[in-house]
Amino acid sequence: MSGCSSLNVSSNPVPLHGSVTTDIKADIEVGEKITGKSSATKILFFTMSDDSEYADGMTYGNGGGSGLGLGGLDPVSAVKSSAAYNAIKTSGADVIEAPRYIAKKNDYLVYGTIDVTVEGYKGTIRSVE
Repeated sequence: MSGCSSLNVSSNPVPLHGSVTTDIKADIEVGEKITGKSSATKILFFTMSDDSEYADGMTYGNGGGSGLGLGGLDPVSAVKSSAAYNAIKTSGADVIEAPRYIAKKNDYLVYGTIDVTVEGYKGTIRSVE
């Protein structure tokens, strides 16, 4: 059998500039470093994961932030979402500040694995005005 393996590490190499105007102000306390992990197995066109909880409202690339993607269209996004949920849940954070995702995908013709780790800092919302 033959196969291939890929590794993707995300980070923002240059600062992004944008402007958003709102009357809402949030006071977020940034705490210690937090980590979350998730993985999934692909067999043919089906993706299976032990995780069943995902962080909503997050998008990664071309997919949505919850579920395992219809027909396996973007299973990596779902594993990233689950890793983010695990980091937030285990740390008690409200948000992940400066998240960095490391995705490792192994593909062997009819079988494959996806492993994602997210690292960032615990963000706790103190107040919203």
